[in-house]
Amino acid sequence: MNKVSVLTCAICMSLNAFAQEAREMRVDRALITNKLHHLEKDVMTPEKLWQLGRVSAEGLSADGQFLIYGLSNYSFGENKSEKNLFVVPVAGGTPVSFTDDAGGASVVEIGKDGTVIYLVNGQLWSKPLQGGEAKQLTNIEGGLENVKLSPDGKHVLFSRSVLIHPYHSVDKYADLPKSNVYIYDNLDYRHWDTFNNGRFNHPFVASYDSGTLGDPIDLLDGEPFYSPQAPFGGADDFTWSPDGKAVLYVCKKRFGKDYATTTNTDIYRYDLVSKTTTNLTEGLKGYDTHPLYSPDGQKLAWLSMKTDGYEADKNDIILFDRGSTTRVNLTDAWDGTVNSFIWSNDSRRLYFTAPTKGTVQLFAIDLSSARKTKTPEVQQISEGAFDIGDLVGETARGLVVSSTTMTRAAEIYIYDLAKRSLTPITHVNDEVFDNLAETKVEGRFTKASDGADLFSWVIYPPDFDPTKKYPTLLFCQGGPQSATTLGYSFRWNFQLMASQGYIVILPNRRGMPGWGVEWNHAISKDWGGQPIQDYLSAIDDLAKEPYVDKARIGAVGASYGGYSVFMLAGVHEGRFKTFISHCGLFDMTSWYGTTEELFFANYDLGGPYWDKQNEKTYTTFNPIKHIDKWNTPILIFQGGKDFRVPVGQGLEAFQAAQLKNVKSRLVYLPEENHWVLSGHNAQVWQREFFAWLKETL
Repeated sequence: MNKVSVLTCAICMSLNAFAQEAREMRVDRALITNKLHHLEKDVMTPEKLWQLGRVSAEGLSADGQFLIYGLSNYSFGENKSEKNLFVVPVAGGTPVSFTDDAGGASVVEIGKDGTVIYLVNGQLWSKPLQGGEAKQLTNIEGGLENVKLSPDGKHVLFSRSVLIHPYHSVDKYADLPKSNVYIYDNLDYRHWDTFNNGRFNHPFVASYDSGTLGDPIDLLDGEPFYSPQAPFGGADDFTWSPDGKAVLYVCKKRFGKDYATTTNTDIYRYDLVSKTTTNLTEGLKGYDTHPLYSPDGQKLAWLSMKTDGYEADKNDIILFDRGSTTRVNLTDAWDGTVNSFIWSNDSRRLYFTAPTKGTVQLFAIDLSSARKTKTPEVQQISEGAFDIGDLVGETARGLVVSSTTMTRAAEIYIYDLAKRSLTPITHVNDEVFDNLAETKVEGRFTKASDGADLFSWVIYPPDFDPTKKYPTLLFCQGGPQSATTLGYSFRWNFQLMASQGYIVILPNRRGMPGWGVEWNHAISKDWGGQPIQDYLSAIDDLAKEPYVDKARIGAVGASYGGYSVFMLAGVHEGRFKTFISHCGLFDMTSWYGTTEELFFANYDLGGPYWDKQNEKTYTTFNPIKHIDKWNTPILIFQGGKDFRVPVGQGLEAFQAAQLKNVKSRLVYLPEENHWVLSGHNAQVWQREFFAWLKETL
């Protein structure tokens, strides 16, 4: 090599070195700037999480100009929340307080004249939308629940608890008022978090005149059935016919063992004149819910599942045309499942929400294309890094909806159908979130063990530096057919987890809606199979990244997610350093013998443990059968009033871990069910959760 070449090469090397140094300086400067930016901002904490206002849409004025929304604020001192109502222009503006009552207020009806009828502590009140004096309309002993006024305002529909069977000893033996004994001859002896005391919620209709109710009529005539549905049904289970001459209500008219082993709810029509009841969904075998008439009164739509016992079946929209008396499944050919729907103001379209590809989006059906033998096309009309929640109504400006992201709690928005954009109407928590350091959320695809494409959400710490290594959490979703989307949780809050310095990955494993009906169904009878492999594939793929500390990976989850944690504890082969399970299923045999909604166990597990065809469920896919491989620290949360995954599951798992000398901790919440509802208990939950991670990860 000659001197010129050597000199040229040296110059090139110097220039390259200088360029590299400049790049590194720019990177360092960017990192320093980023860190300084985050130093100026807060991060999410358990305390901040419960200080957020919780927003719920209540209704729109008849002209679509004003929104009434509910705002619940939690008091740490009183350990309870109080909900009040506010009015804000849909076009944007300053909210005005509408109620300031102790307890919780909810809108029943917003009249065309601007009169708002609302419910507080079981009594009806009225007040002008634009403000003024509130007037109490009723003062009924025991109060009213799930109230709906007839279109002409002359009748009121509501629910009330009725004693049908004296299961509780104080009802059976009047001379033993201090006894506390329950006596059963059938199943459905307990549900969710409550033992059956023989009282059933029934729909009632009464005449209504200036706050005075006539003698109520029990539409179930003293039968042992629930309407609204137990335990989470509400006013959506009721509706009036457009002419006010009939009532529609949702009910599963089954009792005892039959009630516990079926999902076959139907929609019934009660005629006020003839006092006769007709089953409108005769022959439909699964859930039939949410009946809703079109604004023009000519059509009725509802949600329907085809398969009896399969609570996570594809949810379709059924349309009944009163003129042609035809019944059409509008979404039969569409490869998805519906969350909720509303009518357009002109009765020509249906808007609905559905999970899709890790989010929940808006869809529409144009009914003008529907024919007797042809179902209309389903159109997706929103797309973005957000979830659409409640559908409130249609205005000239667009659809009023609630929306969340993984880093923003629910607010109310206008979705502009032309621009396909969201504009906020409420700004309840803006100040809090605007002062939080940004938490990056990204989508990621992995090849599953069977070659399928597996999507995950990944959340990074606010000060994420790709040159560093971070402890990482695999989140295992419950359900098991619940979607992992961009919702905002007040317990399993991924913004909060990331803000404590963890990377979190949320795989959309087999069983989750949003990736087609087949993907959604694939988990049934395969709980411990491919879905568990999906979790392993996702975490193994993420662990290849240089910023993941492979020596500090944990797995956390609740319900089926807790089951997944128990399963992973026996099959992970050293991948994880710690586990956290909340209300997880540990022994499928004892779980089948004590859980209450047996239709779920019969469909998803295949049936009882004594049936040989279900052997794999109770052996290979049973966490207790892999206890010999448990050697990793595990924290176990268990609710004392959880009847879906009864207390024995958590106690069995903790006792096994202790006897095997596995580092373990039990956090028992005696007053909580499958969830954690008390604010103080939720704070304990968070503190124990993060203390365990700090201690073991």
